[in-house]
Amino acid sequence: MMEKFFNPESIAVIGAAREPGKVGHDVVRNLLESGFSGRIYPINPKASEIAGLRAYPSVTAVPDKIDLAVVAVRAPLVPRILEECGHKGIGAAVVLSAGFKESGREGARLEQELGEVAKRFGIRVIGPNCLGILDTYHRVNATFAALKPLRGHIGFFSQSGALCLALLEWSKAEKVGLSRFISLGNKCDVSELECLRLLGDDPHTRVIMGYLEGVEDGRTFTEVARRIARKKPIIIFKSGVTAAGARAASSHTGSLAGSEVAFEAAVRRAGIIRAHTLREFFNLALLLAFQPLPRGPNLGILTNSGGPGIVAADACEHSTLELPTLSTDTVEKLRKILPPYAAFFNPVDITGDADAQRYAGALEILIEDERLDSLLVILSRTATVDPEEVAEHLGKRKSPKPIVACFLGHESIKKARRKLLKHRIPHFTYPEEAITSLEKVWLYQYRCSKPSASRHRPSVDFKRAASILQQVRAEDRSQLFDYEVKEILQAYGFRFPKSLIARTTDEAVIAARAIGYPVVLKIVSPQIIHKSDVGGVKINIRSDEELIQAFQAMTMRARQAVPGATVLGVLVQEMVSRGKETIVGFTRDSQFGPLVMFGLGGIYVEILKDVSFRLAPLSPEEALEMVREIKAYPLLKGIRGEPESDIPALVKSIVNLAQLATDFPELNEGEINPLIVCPKGQGVVAVDARLSLGV
Repeated sequence: MMEKFFNPESIAVIGAAREPGKVGHDVVRNLLESGFSGRIYPINPKASEIAGLRAYPSVTAVPDKIDLAVVAVRAPLVPRILEECGHKGIGAAVVLSAGFKESGREGARLEQELGEVAKRFGIRVIGPNCLGILDTYHRVNATFAALKPLRGHIGFFSQSGALCLALLEWSKAEKVGLSRFISLGNKCDVSELECLRLLGDDPHTRVIMGYLEGVEDGRTFTEVARRIARKKPIIIFKSGVTAAGARAASSHTGSLAGSEVAFEAAVRRAGIIRAHTLREFFNLALLLAFQPLPRGPNLGILTNSGGPGIVAADACEHSTLELPTLSTDTVEKLRKILPPYAAFFNPVDITGDADAQRYAGALEILIEDERLDSLLVILSRTATVDPEEVAEHLGKRKSPKPIVACFLGHESIKKARRKLLKHRIPHFTYPEEAITSLEKVWLYQYRCSKPSASRHRPSVDFKRAASILQQVRAEDRSQLFDYEVKEILQAYGFRFPKSLIARTTDEAVIAARAIGYPVVLKIVSPQIIHKSDVGGVKINIRSDEELIQAFQAMTMRARQAVPGATVLGVLVQEMVSRGKETIVGFTRDSQFGPLVMFGLGGIYVEILKDVSFRLAPLSPEEALEMVREIKAYPLLKGIRGEPESDIPALVKSIVNLAQLATDFPELNEGEINPLIVCPKGQGVVAVDARLSLGV
């Protein structure tokens, strides 16, 4: 049914107008001018002929079968029109009409009615409030846009009509062709998910571009994108990234996570290329449409000016790209054609008196250097160089590695820029933009070339954890007691320090002596979540006297800080002093599911925010990426004679916590802080932890 949108044999334009400039008329005109080979039926009860085609008063009056309806009537009429389409047996409709949920309460009611009619008749609907759709290979231009698209290999979907128009402008200006184009509008039925599938399965689409304002089904979207991204690149630009999560987070993990963090984690998992500005959005599409993917991160820079070359080198230093040393053979060849005052290494500076022939000779040598995976050609306009001639030389050089250009200037390089685009050489206004795009394309190639991460279920005691949670739910509690948290996490492979609960000072002394000094004292109360905030943690207690004093002060402060709190006593715990404090936790995003966090632990995690996030479940490879991603990773590797931490044990812990979050959707948040990572071979120890059920 979905293919009827792009390869119909017949189209009815409902609301076709006689007057040029009206939406219904422009759709008919675009269909005719696109060369659509099927039948077009203008529907207008007040006209007998429109744009040379016979008009009909309604779709039911058309004697033939209709595959696709394009609706351009006033919003209040749309539900009734869609009913007529249902009776006619039309299975696909594009509703261009505005005046639905974007316009207020009455519009939202109309949109709901429209959706109900579509569902009743089994009609798939794109829109309402959209620009339309097009397919350049089947010659379907069911939009009311004035610009005509070129045929090419970029598929595009967007929740914004204005972005659709901007894309058409860009396509025309850059001479970049499109395959399919979908304006989603309000997404009353067809969503970004179906768009991904349609473009992923389309043989003419090689690059997918998408503009999103929100995702309906985050988990399915991520998995579908992941499958497609391994065979064709997906570039996504998403707005609304600063919106905070709606829930009130009670954990460090929850307060640091949000809709943007979850979306970024989903993008990483799926292998999507993320654009953060519109300019970058179009730059990436140009690079992917025009050039091959780089084989590796090694970039060669060719310039006729030292300053821009240094700017590019600095940008490269701050990226994952590398500037390798050129081979001895390459340097010797460059010495033969360049003046002695040139720079023969990387960047290669052919100096300000270079002409187009010098550019051509140096470029030919650099293309042949096997150490280089991509090339950036920078040109500053001088009296000795003709930018158009250089552009022509670049266009003639066929290379298996991507070549991009940055010709500095505006009016003076306009013609050269057009020539570059004619030869399918992407042009960037500034060197930093070129570096950013090349880096993102390289990372895409790198991730897609790796085998899929192996997600084998870790060995855990699911039944033990399930029975504890069943008891908590039976008692209608959202907070678990410390001993319940400990049991659940032990079932998932976590080791805790020796500990005993004490209700009185006498019991605390007995417990401390049994465990052995030094010990840690922690308040036990279901109402007190962050114990440190109320003075509910005391470490390194070394005697009975210290213990008694700390017990009395702690319980008194807890009751004062949280009036009405039920203080069950204190936890006397073995002091774990050797190792690095880390934090692992999870929170549940409404769209993308459980989101796992890792970072340095203790009380400063929210201030330093040196953390990484991924969507659960996790493979060991993904968990190791999380560990390596934080800035403090060198501390775990061991510095200045300190022993290396047990990173394999840490990775296993992160994987197991992610599995816990996956196994029990009723767990809203969880956190182990601190999780002490002991020296290599000695494992990890969960010192403090909490879990909470969803309300």
